[in-house]
Amino acid sequence: MKKRHRRVHHEEHADETWLIPYADLLTLLLALFIVLFASSQIDQQKFSKMITSFESAFGGPFEGMSGGRFSVLPPGNQSSGPTPADKEMAQLKGAQSHLEKFIQMNKMSKDLEAVIIDQGMLIRIRDNALFASGSADMFPEARQVAAEIAKLLVPLNQNVIISGHTDNVPINTYEFPTNWDLSSKRALNFMKFLLAQEPTLKPEKFSAIGYGEYRPLASNDSIDGRAKNRRVEVLILKNFH
Repeated sequence: MKKRHRRVHHEEHADETWLIPYADLLTLLLALFIVLFASSQIDQQKFSKMITSFESAFGGPFEGMSGGRFSVLPPGNQSSGPTPADKEMAQLKGAQSHLEKFIQMNKMSKDLEAVIIDQGMLIRIRDNALFASGSADMFPEARQVAAEIAKLLVPLNQNVIISGHTDNVPINTYEFPTNWDLSSKRALNFMKFLLAQEPTLKPEKFSAIGYGEYRPLASNDSIDGRAKNRRVEVLILKNFH
């Protein structure tokens, strides 16, 4: 009898040559994600060194999708820390906090305030803390307030506008024919005193203006409203917006 020979069927092996370029692709993707992750945490110098190391390891520069050299902006080019505007605002808030402590210590909350506005920091001083009615000559005791404000301005490098304001009650004297004249002279005298207190302040950054009755804070129909409108304002302008 003839012996039957069983045919042994050998399984065909799949072509696995595709695994090599696939592994290379995964390696490149891993390198890319490492760069992206690390670039959010390191400084410019370390970032540049890391890019150089990868280029050396892979034999050439990374190529971006557009064909140009691969680049990722490190945090130093995005947000490496406080911006100039942030630093300026921090200075203004520090000055505001300092002045608020002065106000509390001297119980001047009704006569003096400092607020942050879009243009910068605004200091308001009621006229009765600075001048007698119808006068532009500063009280001797008012000089303490002006000296404190001058001290605040020294470390700042902003332009400063000092403005005088009155209520709508007419004035007609030889020295001040109108409220414009009175408010202008008060602003000018206050500015001159500030500059005299601190020689390091730059006069070219200061200006004085009188608005008379035409920029009221409150209605002139009441005594309290008119008192709020009679004031001197010091506006410290932002350099960065």
